Amino acid sequence: MPQAEPHPDVLTHPAPRLLLATRPAFLTASGWAALLGLASADFAGAMVQLVPAVLVVVGALVIHAGVNVLNDYYDALNGTDAVNRDRIFPFTGGSRFIQNGVLTPLQAARLGWLLLALGALVGLYLAWRTGPGLLGLGLAGLLLGWGYSAHGPRLNARGLGEVSVVLGFGAFIPLGAFWVATGSPAVWPLAVGLPYGLLVLNLLFVNQFPDNRADAAAGKRHLVVRLGPSRARWLYGVFAGAAYVGTALAVAADWLPLPALAALLPAWLSLRAWRDVLRWAETPAFLEPAIRRTITALTAYAFILLPVLVFD
Repeated sequence: MPQAEPHPDVLTHPAPRLLLATRPAFLTASGWAALLGLASADFAGAMVQLVPAVLVVVGALVIHAGVNVLNDYYDALNGTDAVNRDRIFPFTGGSRFIQNGVLTPLQAARLGWLLLALGALVGLYLAWRTGPGLLGLGLAGLLLGWGYSAHGPRLNARGLGEVSVVLGFGAFIPLGAFWVATGSPAVWPLAVGLPYGLLVLNLLFVNQFPDNRADAAAGKRHLVVRLGPSRARWLYGVFAGAAYVGTALAVAADWLPLPALAALLPAWLSLRAWRDVLRWAETPAFLEPAIRRTITALTAYAFILLPVLVFD
């Protein structure tokens, strides 16, 4: 049964309103990215301390929540969510909080900026504790998240949204978490982060198919709009293949331990999701199973890889 969209008559208490407006189900993507960075530090021999580790995860979640709310706000301003008739709620078409009158655009904007400010405060504390170099990485991450939807940069409208997702979830979050845990930066955690970031990218990408017509009308020129569904559908397999091949190559290069090959198991889910994308790219109403399998694949990838890094 399809999930009901939010309605002010149901969400009468402010606490669930504010929480659900952040699209909490999607926040796990940033949580897993932070945990993978911390697990990479543990694998490298660092003594991961509890308080900074918890703050890293909390900071990533809060900033991601703020980015989600501001995405709804800016999409309300450009009209893409209002005209989206092909959405598959709750996966595509935004949270519907503004369109259904649960929050006003001003309330959404205030909530988004408050969450970003709280995340920035956590980042400032971690930078004070770790070193000023971390401040630059955190600032870049904040600007990337804001610029994804904000008027002006509008990275998601300029064909840069996909790159932003890979950088955010595959580089900035895991590298920042590793830096906090070890006290120094390193490049090799990208062997863990980038494949995961590509799997998160596929979640954004598969969601672009149901949103294609509304996004095109609003000038959001992402890959599916630029290429058209028929050609774009092949890229799902390219992104998933790059993620799993990248993990296998990292094992072959001794950047990751041999048991990390177990993280290739979710490739079966990605393959099944791609099969659905190939079949239904131009009939996106049937893509919900592909979206669910994409979420399960990226979650399973992180869930499998985490204990491998921690206990190896």
